[in-house]
Amino acid sequence: MTAFADLMAFQRETEALAQIAGRLGWDQETMMPEGAAEQRGEEMAAIEGVLHSRRTDPRVGDWLASAKATDAAGARALDLIGRSYHRNVAVPGRLAAEIARVTSVAQGIWAEARAKDDVAHFLPVFEKVVALMREKGQALAEAGFGGGDVYDALLDDYEPGATAATIGAMFGRMRPRLVALREKVLGAAGHPAPVKGTFAKEGQLALARELATAFGYDWNRGRLDLAVHPFSSGSGNDARITTRVVEADPFNCLYSTIHEVGHACYELAIDPDHLFTPLGAGVSMGVHESQSRIYENQLGRSRAFTGWLHGRMRDTFGDFGVATAEEFYRSVNRVQSGYIRTEADEVHYNLHIMMRFDLERQVMAGVLEVADLEAAWNARFAEDFGVKVDRPANGVLQDVHWSVGLFGYFPTYTLGNVYAGCLMKALRADLPDIDADLARGDARPATDWLAAKVQRFGGLYRPAEVIERACGFAPSEAPLLDYLDAKFGDLYGL
Repeated sequence: MTAFADLMAFQRETEALAQIAGRLGWDQETMMPEGAAEQRGEEMAAIEGVLHSRRTDPRVGDWLASAKATDAAGARALDLIGRSYHRNVAVPGRLAAEIARVTSVAQGIWAEARAKDDVAHFLPVFEKVVALMREKGQALAEAGFGGGDVYDALLDDYEPGATAATIGAMFGRMRPRLVALREKVLGAAGHPAPVKGTFAKEGQLALARELATAFGYDWNRGRLDLAVHPFSSGSGNDARITTRVVEADPFNCLYSTIHEVGHACYELAIDPDHLFTPLGAGVSMGVHESQSRIYENQLGRSRAFTGWLHGRMRDTFGDFGVATAEEFYRSVNRVQSGYIRTEADEVHYNLHIMMRFDLERQVMAGVLEVADLEAAWNARFAEDFGVKVDRPANGVLQDVHWSVGLFGYFPTYTLGNVYAGCLMKALRADLPDIDADLARGDARPATDWLAAKVQRFGGLYRPAEVIERACGFAPSEAPLLDYLDAKFGDLYGL
């Protein structure tokens, strides 16, 4: 066999083992008994140790030195394997295994602390997580990743090529328009009333399944379960989604489901020839988030689609107090200062991300210590949203990300929104009658367009290149901001 064939055969087994590790994580958040947390931590550490050993195997370096690709896909695969190899070599195996063990345990402790509003219960293990992630970031930075910057070295895991400086500059351009729109909307007359009532769990989950189908989710290769924090997991022919149910808030379940369907459909649509290769997954978290956000917001919260959803809500729950489709559309897109990022409206959402981005950069730099994070969060939240945090579950404990070491992940959410704004502009140009499809409860023409333009390529192209190829123009924040101004200007008569 050639060096290229040897390397790809070895990589195939590594990718398969990584899928198994992902399934353990899925099980931990959905079905694992609480008493198994410590044991699962050891299991995760063990499999991470095996994966790290394979990813740093000296043979990979030898194969990379002599492998020759015969096409663009092969060349890209070599590039991605090389990048992964050099990143993993920079992180000691001991550290990789310890991160897997501690974050697995920390995730369970975070869930307990969130349920009890007990920050003190979480802080000791979180201190360990932060110390480990600083150590990892430093090791990567010393190896030249992230231009030698600890935070950028971690960010590069989720959005290759991005830097805190470029993202911070983009946030700086976005923030004034977002704040101005927020102030105009909150100062407008005639705010829509929230949907009120009790919506049975069984009805919500049945409707959630129907929505997943409407957006093209393949139930033969997926499933829907419940989790504390909704997520999707897997790729290839096994991409699973989760949601959560709050009986007083059906939108929590329904739109979390649509969001996770966007992630899962991306993975399911990737060219099957890329399965068990570095090209067989979404290219970055920013591009991944562009899919979930365009499914959830530009499509799922559109006037056309909510008109259909209003009818299905009435069929499922009876008269729930919202008489017309237009009232329902206004309720779905209601703007208000709230605590929870995952429940935030489109106007406020990116402000949540900007706050987390600033705080986690300070934590990684050692400017902000873990013991002071809650106070810093509460102060910044009051400043940005005009509301005092009432309890930790609505504040610093609300997101799972930091407990599992995902520092550098948060800014990709807003980057995903920016990409989604670009994609929707291009989609509407190509599919001018898309609202007629959405009004029938059929999002598949739109999601088929996304599958053809973005999803099928997996990791074949670099993140910004994927978006530019799909849209015909370089990505920028302008289409998103224009979309938000137009949508909420119309909704609130601005």
